[in-house]
Amino acid sequence: MPIKKIKKTYRKTRYVLYRETLVDFREHFWAFTGSFIGLGIIAYLQYGLIPERELVFLIGSFGATCVLVYGVIESPLAQPRNLIGGHVISAIIGVTVQKIFPDLLWVAAPLAVSLSIVMMQITKTLHPPGGATALIAATASPQIKALGYMYVLSPVLSGCLILLAIALIFNNLTPYRKYPSHTARKKYKQIYKRLTQKK
Repeated sequence: MPIKKIKKTYRKTRYVLYRETLVDFREHFWAFTGSFIGLGIIAYLQYGLIPERELVFLIGSFGATCVLVYGVIESPLAQPRNLIGGHVISAIIGVTVQKIFPDLLWVAAPLAVSLSIVMMQITKTLHPPGGATALIAATASPQIKALGYMYVLSPVLSGCLILLAIALIFNNLTPYRKYPSHTARKKYKQIYKRLTQKK
């Protein structure tokens, strides 16, 4: 291997490693603030505003959603279409599977998640926390089971809309953060185009 090529490879490697380990405090600040306020509103609805009523507003999959919509805002998986569509589709599937197999959790759990993945792929709304939303519905606690298809509207849709509204505000307060990301949408379309052309 020639010396020039080794030096060039070394410079590239050093640059990539250096860039990947840079700490951007502004990015961390806005990710923390958006996530804290978005999830904080939902938590307040759950535990602060109406604690005496048995309403569900906070589900575990919203934590993973916060990582995407506040921490990795340029990812195609974090865009509004994926956020809303992925959760809603997965919630519908999860509730349906739970109603079909109410006592067979070992069938309901993997079936709900697997069907959700496929439906999100078909509808181009892939959002990884959607799998958790389906799993929560399929292995429902009595409180969530009592909601039936209302689970889709609240906590799922209502929570997604709150997280989206806060993401639209906090991810656009500075010039170096843009949400929804047009770059991500372009990349997503290019990938989809390549995949469909191969078929």
